[in-house]
Amino acid sequence: MCGIAGIVFSNSSSKLNDIEEMISTLQPRGPDDHGIWINQEKGVALGFRRLSIIDLSQAGHQPMLSASKRFMIVFNGEIYNFKEISAELLQQGWVFRGHSDTEVLLAAIETWGVHKSLNKFNGMFAFALWDNQDDVLYLARDRFGEKPLYWGWSENALLFASELKAIK
Repeated sequence: MCGIAGIVFSNSSSKLNDIEEMISTLQPRGPDDHGIWINQEKGVALGFRRLSIIDLSQAGHQPMLSASKRFMIVFNGEIYNFKEISAELLQQGWVFRGHSDTEVLLAAIETWGVHKSLNKFNGMFAFALWDNQDDVLYLARDRFGEKPLYWGWSENALLFASELKAIK
């Protein structure tokens, strides 16, 4: 199932540490692993709770940094056609360290960009992608909105999560 959460402040804030409390509420969604990434300077925090299904190794740990270090992602769901996308990326010279659809998703975004990659993905998913180069947050869901992604504003912060209780 997995769970994602995040905070983005319009200015850096010490409240970024609230991400720990947010992902602790998502523990039932992902009992196998968890991770947090905080960029204090940019005012961004991403959190993840993992239920290991496809890649059971640590290579599937999130938040996950892209090969170029441009993108940081937390991803909940499954890209059904990730093996086909992976094969296409391998032909273009990509080398993967694991077998997760998250790593393939990141490589696709680095290769084709966010919007073109979203058109290629077939699956059920919700993700938050931070662009370290352009200082932009992308929140995306599959076409049918199968995986939950709630978001809202509180004071000067955008909060988002897989469950409403994480935003409270």
